[in-house]
Amino acid sequence: GTPRIEVMMKGLAMAGEPARRLLISILVGLISFQAVLAAVDQVGIWMKFEQSFTSDKDYENPLYNVSQFSVHFRSPTARLKKISGFWDGGRTWKVRFAPDEKGTWSYRTECSDTSNSGLHEQTGSFEVVEHASPHALYRRGSIVRPKGRYYLTYSDGTPFFWTADTAWNGALKSTAEEWRRYLKDRLDKGYNAIQLVTTQWRGGDRDRQGRVAFEGAGRIRIHPEFFQRLDRKMDLVNEYGLVAAPVLLWTLQFGQGRHLSPGYYLPENEAILLARYLVARYGGHQVIWFLGGDGRYVDEYEQRWKNIGQSVFGEEHPGIVAQHPHGRSWIGNAYAEEDWLDIVGYQSSHSKAQRTVDWINRGPVAAQWHRIPAKPIINLEPLYEEIHQNVTARDVRQACYWSVFATPPAGISYGANGIWPWLRGGGGKILNHRDAPWTSPWHRSLALSGARQVGYLSKFIQSFEWWRLRPVHSELLVEQPGDQVFNHFVPALATDDQSTVLVYFPVRTTVRLRNRFGLDYEVRWFDPLQNRYLEEPGTPPGAILEFTPPAEQDFVLVLQQR
Repeated sequence: GTPRIEVMMKGLAMAGEPARRLLISILVGLISFQAVLAAVDQVGIWMKFEQSFTSDKDYENPLYNVSQFSVHFRSPTARLKKISGFWDGGRTWKVRFAPDEKGTWSYRTECSDTSNSGLHEQTGSFEVVEHASPHALYRRGSIVRPKGRYYLTYSDGTPFFWTADTAWNGALKSTAEEWRRYLKDRLDKGYNAIQLVTTQWRGGDRDRQGRVAFEGAGRIRIHPEFFQRLDRKMDLVNEYGLVAAPVLLWTLQFGQGRHLSPGYYLPENEAILLARYLVARYGGHQVIWFLGGDGRYVDEYEQRWKNIGQSVFGEEHPGIVAQHPHGRSWIGNAYAEEDWLDIVGYQSSHSKAQRTVDWINRGPVAAQWHRIPAKPIINLEPLYEEIHQNVTARDVRQACYWSVFATPPAGISYGANGIWPWLRGGGGKILNHRDAPWTSPWHRSLALSGARQVGYLSKFIQSFEWWRLRPVHSELLVEQPGDQVFNHFVPALATDDQSTVLVYFPVRTTVRLRNRFGLDYEVRWFDPLQNRYLEEPGTPPGAILEFTPPAEQDFVLVLQQR
């Protein structure tokens, strides 16, 4: 410790040359050790704090033999947080936690096996300090859901517009360098969240090394080696300033590969156990949980999923929670009173046909959002780029704009058919999915036009006070072009006083708008392909205003009061 280092410093002055060299060598080693200790005892605010503990005992199956291992954290302002720990192989147990206050924190462990002194009544402390991360996630704090709002915010109250990319297999199948390349690309294009899967599932029966996350059903056995590799991928998501959106229980209940969906085939209590393990393991990261993936969460399965959600997230837990339903479904009405569910997610499915387009623009989400308690409503899986041979960037772009304009804006997810399965070569062969030989491998899919243009969409929306916007097309448009041709549907968003109005034209058509407040507007057209504005002369006040886009493509009309 420090007193010994001071004694050695004095000894240097009196020692002969051979002894001096020896003392210097020891001194450098001790100072390096002190630096390591300092690094362990300090963590930046909002960053992952991790502490390891060594069990006194070996357990045959720790997931069942130890019913509780938790750590009680005390903040500098005396707030208490109870965080579950997890088994990490052998006799190693860990806890991970993202502290939200600067200053000195202390902790005390609690274990259901009170005779295990390595896990029970261990105490310690650490210092939380400011840090120099350039990312908003660490400057503004974890993502939260303000009660009674249709949008997410950072902890400091700054609105957060969800802009996610779908990389279901990315963390399982990529190399470290591939993952870094992918994350940097998505960050540069304006994305702020990555959707990924954390266990074997329908589209990936094992990871890159051939490992599975767990085995069995009825009494599962966790494989820590699988997760130790996944840990670094989760770390990298946050290091790039992106939120990780991990699916805990893939849940597909029909078609090929359903035998690989843990949310489908595991008994309810086992599904809860697995989900709790994952929340404990990744709760120190900046995350938004997807409890289920591609599932049916209503009717005959409704109570099962409410039980799972309440058991995993009913008490205090890190992160916020979404559900990812199967195609053309949402759970808004059925889960309206489930407070553990923070995001009302839906999936519009992978089609540009009338059934899907009408479902986005006229279906239950667009028609019923205002009838449930206010929460963010987000299309977590619209049309994937390249999923069908005739799907273009324009089709993807239209699906995303329609989705953002269908409810109070909160965010959008994008997907490329070559990225989510992490395709490496040609052929488009995807496990338990139809082959798609036209699909680009993951690295070429990075450059697809739709991916870039969804980033433009996000930046465009965020240039306004988007959290004040609401859908107004039913009262604003004199005639709806979508009544004549389904994919000509023109949606509109506006502030309550209509000082800002955004109108999406999916095609070139003429639209008449009611100017209910007789306002004088500045007029601009936003080009969603080139990420630029075209200016037009302002409009004089009048009861009806008429507009036609300047070219044969989709545009967003922007009206702002002078």
